[in-house]
Amino acid sequence: MAETNELLRQAYAAFNRRDVDGALELMTPDVRWPKASEGGFVVGKDEIRAYWKRQWQEFDPNVEPVEMIEREDGSVHVRVHQVVKSLYGDLLFNGEVVHVFTLHDGLISAMELGDGVSSAPSRAFTHSS
Repeated sequence: MAETNELLRQAYAAFNRRDVDGALELMTPDVRWPKASEGGFVVGKDEIRAYWKRQWQEFDPNVEPVEMIEREDGSVHVRVHQVVKSLYGDLLFNGEVVHVFTLHDGLISAMELGDGVSSAPSRAFTHSS
């Protein structure tokens, strides 16, 4: 579990630095990722790269892991403290959410939002325009 925790911490740190390549090298080529700010999913590193670049043009998210729990099915549930701001610095969300990771051969192969509603935008990104 220590290696998994370190891998996930590295992924969060790379995301928070906007180091797309650093985060993507910790993922499988066919990784499945939720589009938390848009709803739905993307598959593959190129789609994640494009999605994150769109997201960062509208929002300034920061996500810090608080607790990681490995489940019997091999998934890892990560409780995170998430702060989402507008590009103007307005606070849009400050709270905790859960991310559920699946790993394959030591790399992230999927992430889901823990609220079970990954097809809709996360509450962390719902805001009024």
